[in-house]
Amino acid sequence: MLDGRPLARIRTFHPRRGRLSDANRDALARLWPRHGLDIDPAATEPLDPGALFGRQAPLVLEIGSGMGEATATMAAADPGRDYLAVEVHTPGIGNLLRMVDAENLTNVRVACGDALELLRHQIAPASLDAVHIYFPDPWPKARHHKRRLVQNAHLPLLASRLRHGGVLHMATDWAEYAGAALAALSATDGLRNDHDGFAPRPAHRPLTKFERRGVTAGRDIFDLVFRRACR
Repeated sequence: MLDGRPLARIRTFHPRRGRLSDANRDALARLWPRHGLDIDPAATEPLDPGALFGRQAPLVLEIGSGMGEATATMAAADPGRDYLAVEVHTPGIGNLLRMVDAENLTNVRVACGDALELLRHQIAPASLDAVHIYFPDPWPKARHHKRRLVQNAHLPLLASRLRHGGVLHMATDWAEYAGAALAALSATDGLRNDHDGFAPRPAHRPLTKFERRGVTAGRDIFDLVFRRACR
């Protein structure tokens, strides 16, 4: 508390809108009512995935879906699971909705807002089959490290939302962040590493334009795959 007022939560993302193409603007207008979800930090009950997707299926949470290419590709190849993508970048949301429509993907929904608020208030404990965090903002300056998504402060929450045996998969092209995340994940109660250190690149994770830019710039790609330990 500060002067009797609650302290504001530290954001792990840059709120930004960007320029919408006509196609993405149209997708937002047409498809958001059917496929979109506004994150509600005042929610008192968790979401009902069965109502959201119209069926009961394992649920994957994609945090920071960017322009949506990876989410759409994985959802198309994995029709037995449902994908809830979280993004704050309006053009990316519109682009993913456009791909969902073009490919007739029934197992994708898109949430707009803070993923941590979604996890706190709208995702039930032990309800997620997987959490994907692909190329999150590395917040490279030391004074901004507190804004990183994958850190000790947030990992107990993330782990608690995974079912037993559920997977947390992170990928980054920022070596220092990868090392810090590996240490934090390894120290989180209830999570165990599927590999001895970093994981080999899983075949199911699509190669995106963002990742290609990192490789072209000479940066290594690091995958971390941790699993919620079964009791």
